[in-house]
Amino acid sequence: MLGPNAQADHMKKWTDRLAALVAQTREQVRAIPPQNLIRRSGCTQASDSALCLRLWDELYIVRLSDLSVEHAETQTAPTDFTQALLLTYLATADGTSPSDGWITYRDLPNGMFYAQAFHGYAEMRLVRELGAGGIAAFRRGMEQLGGEPEVVGSGTGNAAYAVQVLPRVRLAAVYWLGDEDFPSQASVLFQETAPHYLSTDGLAVLGSHLVNRIIEGAHS
Repeated sequence: MLGPNAQADHMKKWTDRLAALVAQTREQVRAIPPQNLIRRSGCTQASDSALCLRLWDELYIVRLSDLSVEHAETQTAPTDFTQALLLTYLATADGTSPSDGWITYRDLPNGMFYAQAFHGYAEMRLVRELGAGGIAAFRRGMEQLGGEPEVVGSGTGNAAYAVQVLPRVRLAAVYWLGDEDFPSQASVLFQETAPHYLSTDGLAVLGSHLVNRIIEGAHS
């Protein structure tokens, strides 16, 4: 079974290289003129010396002097994990117009390699954790996140919602209600243009966070 172990392995890889990743990404962002950062990423300018960037429903300030990151409300530094995501987003963003098309994790660059693992620790876990609450719990969890009903093509399922995660990255989740012959299923989808803003590893982390938040919202 690839579920919890695969998730732990994937997260450990990120954790093991977080300090180096944050330092490296700061240097990449430092080389990009602030106006290009704004144009490419969709972040906003908080002042002459700082940028504003929203992740989920939280607003963060990125100081241009040293590229430190702080939570806009608490004025405290977020986890290295959050800093890595935000700085990687700024470094990767190339300004491509977000697409209305949706793809699975398997369709991301090199996504095939980890697709089975992602399915286990994200999509199968979502169905398992929602349990008997099923589609009603799924809807409740997505609505708690501010998700909006979304048409995601022929595989829309019984319920599908999209949520804004970063200025130019949306994720969607789809739920298929099972019956006596087939179990319920869920899928996490990514905009076709998502790889222009985060690496496949980073998108896996966001997809896992989405599942966590749906589950928390469903049980709140």
